[in-house]
Amino acid sequence: MAREVGFVEDAHAAMVVKLGYRGEAYAGFAEQKDPAIRTVAGELRRALELILRREVTLACAGRTDAGVHALAQYVSLPVSAGECALEGRRIIHALSGITPDDISIRGLFRADASFSARFDALRRRYRYRIVLGEAGPVLMRGSVWWLKSVGELDVQAMHRAAQLLLGEHDFKSFCKASSAEGISTMRCLEQLDVTRIEEAGEELIAFDVGANAFLHNMVRTLAGTLVEVGRGAHEPAWVLRVLEARDRRAAGQNAPAEGLTLCHVEYPPGALRLWDER
Repeated sequence: MAREVGFVEDAHAAMVVKLGYRGEAYAGFAEQKDPAIRTVAGELRRALELILRREVTLACAGRTDAGVHALAQYVSLPVSAGECALEGRRIIHALSGITPDDISIRGLFRADASFSARFDALRRRYRYRIVLGEAGPVLMRGSVWWLKSVGELDVQAMHRAAQLLLGEHDFKSFCKASSAEGISTMRCLEQLDVTRIEEAGEELIAFDVGANAFLHNMVRTLAGTLVEVGRGAHEPAWVLRVLEARDRRAAGQNAPAEGLTLCHVEYPPGALRLWDER
């Protein structure tokens, strides 16, 4: 039987890297067929292969799209007993030195050999940020959706609409149409809060979205749809009709990628241990 690239004979454990990144310069997290296209996974893989001196395969908590940011992405790979003996501080130092400055190595953990950053994640949380008004964002530029000419948004109406979407539903209307073919589009939305916040000196509207898993473009389409409610184009109950339509054309626009950040991933208690804990 052919072995996948990065196979480790008798894997002793999993190495789990926690990282953050700014997404502007990348065509998403996942590697593309064309190796010349910059991706977060490509940069991390090359760094790990230099350190471990072998090929590796990576599993990630969230395959963020081009332009999407992360504060808490988790990536796992199987490692041998010899690799488990490497000092964590040195691995982090080497990764930080090899990867570009817009990738931040934020932690190093070990887990059981069977651990997968993707399949063992219990839930994921994203935040989508919007800035309103003619005065553009300063420190948050590139991390928000700047709506120049929309005027005010009715945040209370947006939040009421958001609460109607909680629970398990068929979210096909909120998924990129081409990626919905042949898969289940049922998802359980655990959190969708729309609030006004202040961050880095900016008055923002924040969408905090949590679920065990998401469809392609789901969070950005939720944000774009709720903005339609906030503008007064539709009443809050309209989102239920969007759900029932099971048609991407029924929902609002796919909000720009730069406003979205992967903020948190939850794993079972005790699944991750600091790398240097034996």
